[in-house]
Amino acid sequence: MKVSVATEVFPLAKTFTISRGSKTEARVLVVTVEADGVQGRGECVPYARYGETPESVRAQVERLPAAFDRGALQRLLPAGAARNAVDCALWDWEAKRAGRRVWQLAGLAAPGPQVTAYTLSLDTPAAMRAEAAAQAARPVLKVKLGGEGDLARIEAVRAGAPAARIIVDANEGWTPESYAALAPALLRLGVALVEQPLPAGADAALADMARPLPVCADESCHDRASLAALAGRYDMVNIKLDKTGGLTEALALRAEAERMGFGIMVGCMVGSSLAMAPAVLLAQGAAVVDLDGPLLLAADRPYGLVYDAGGVHPPEPQLWG
Repeated sequence: MKVSVATEVFPLAKTFTISRGSKTEARVLVVTVEADGVQGRGECVPYARYGETPESVRAQVERLPAAFDRGALQRLLPAGAARNAVDCALWDWEAKRAGRRVWQLAGLAAPGPQVTAYTLSLDTPAAMRAEAAAQAARPVLKVKLGGEGDLARIEAVRAGAPAARIIVDANEGWTPESYAALAPALLRLGVALVEQPLPAGADAALADMARPLPVCADESCHDRASLAALAGRYDMVNIKLDKTGGLTEALALRAEAERMGFGIMVGCMVGSSLAMAPAVLLAQGAAVVDLDGPLLLAADRPYGLVYDAGGVHPPEPQLWG
């Protein structure tokens, strides 16, 4: 099997800011696998928070042996962006070689459109109110928080989008004290859940706190090995392919998380439709879907996913799977 990797850059429609910083472009890696005259593709987003760079991820891919399959890949690479791109490329290749769709190969029901959140990046309350008003027709808004003035920000968003379902993402930016102080106000404002309020590795305090506002693990949840430590601390888990290392582990993680009683959220990094396509299959029936990456780009790739009033639609075979 021939494996190649290429860097692609997608400018964002506007600057995207979270508690850890800002970005103006999505820099992604696209892995292509080829054998028997058939090609498959997968996309990943290396993430500095997890110690990844485009160079380190590329090196992981380029060190793969000449012959392997998806089962062997789970042992050859750790969970993370590199394995994600290769795993999803292999799923795409298998589907194209078989003349079937990935969900058929995986034994899944035919997918349908899923309502997705749309993310508002961290900004001043006035700017976030204006953006919320511009996006008020969307059914779900995800609001980036994680700093001083968060209550004013979420009040501004609610004022700008009074009918939207709101979820918030602190990106590890709060303390136990700030979470405890903010939770009642967030409930009053109709917020449905909060993602990762405390830093991963410093979230044990959640086990001893009342959680009237459901708490979803993001940075604390990567693959099935993460789940045991999350019990009693979190109510939901956010599954992202770049954390699990691909669709293969993501499907297994979802099944195990559901067995343990966690609610399911399916999220994404900021990437193109090629990165979102496998996640649409994973997201079927999830409590929360956050696959808005292509909506944040100035322009998506050809055969991009369709977003409309019904949500994000499954990919066409020209894109993936």
